[in-house]
This record gives sequence, C-alpha cells and structure tokens, in this order.
Amino acid sequence: MRVLLSAEQIRVRIHELAAEIGACYERQPVTLLGVLTGSLMFVADLVRQLDLPLRIAFIQASSYRGTTTDPGELYLGPALIPDVRGRHVLLLDDILDTGRTLARVRQLVSDWQPASLKIAVLLRKQGRQVVPLEPDFCGFTIPNCFVVGYGLDYNDEYRHLPFVAVLDGSVTDAPESARDRT
Repeated sequence: MRVLLSAEQIRVRIHELAAEIGACYERQPVTLLGVLTGSLMFVADLVRQLDLPLRIAFIQASSYRGTTTDPGELYLGPALIPDVRGRHVLLLDDILDTGRTLARVRQLVSDWQPASLKIAVLLRKQGRQVVPLEPDFCGFTIPNCFVVGYGLDYNDEYRHLPFVAVLDGSVTDAPESARDRT
C-alpha cells in the first residue's frame, strides 16, 4: 500500500472546499446528504468546517460487495432521509468512479423536489466515468487505481486510515492536484 493523499493534504483541501461551499450557499439552510458508508469521514470533517445552518442525513448506496473492485448492481436505502422538498441539498460522496451510483442517487433526490441539488466528492477518478456527471465541488482528481482509506474500503477494511492509499501499488505518480497541495 502506498499513500496517495496524506492526512494533511486532505485536511487542507477540506478546509478549502468548506470555503467554496460556504460562499456558494451564502448562509442559506442546507441539507447535507452523505452517501454511506464511504462518505462518513468526509462528511464529519467537512461539517465541522462549514459555517452554514445544516441538517445532516445519510443515504446508503453501494455497488461494491466484498472483495470485488468492479462495480456491480446498485443498492439504495433511502428510508431514513428527511423531507428535502424545497430545501437546498448538498449530496456528498467519497469518490466519483463510474458515475452510476451518484447519477442514481442524484435522480432519486431530484425526484423529491429540492430547491437545489449540488454534488461534492472528495475524489474523482480519471478514466473510469461512464455516466456523464459533473460534481459541483471536487477535492482531488486521482489516477485510475483502487484506493482505500479515509472512508474508502476493500472488503470493509481500511476505512479508518486517515489518508488515501493505493491498495495494489499500480500507480507510481501522485495526482497533480495532490502534488500541488501541502
């Protein structure tokens, strides 16, 4: 395993994202909707940086099971979502990979008629996206490699790591966005 993004790089970028998000919403109430389980760390660190009136909720959505590194059938569990009709919603996810999961979740939330719907992702993987989807906020663009840590897992392990690491060692260079941040 090789560290791709250090805990410090992530901390600094989340602080920057909070400033961008805060400026976008200008103190308007926001319902922050995290996609479980991968977004848990991202949500926890981001909300502590936001100076906005917030409601926080989670939706369970997963297309990876067990030891697979390829997406499969999508599971959505929206049962415990608060009413978002007429509210500004910020959908948070750990990674934009193929785009299938986020596109389905975005459509589901959109059907609930929010006042606005924006998407923030911590990571955007290059070369894997098959569904056109542009996040409104993105932490880092990373190479096409399987990563773990900071909420991302392999077979439900490694989520607790404070950094993002390449599990298989298949990439030799850190992404440009990671090299530029200290």
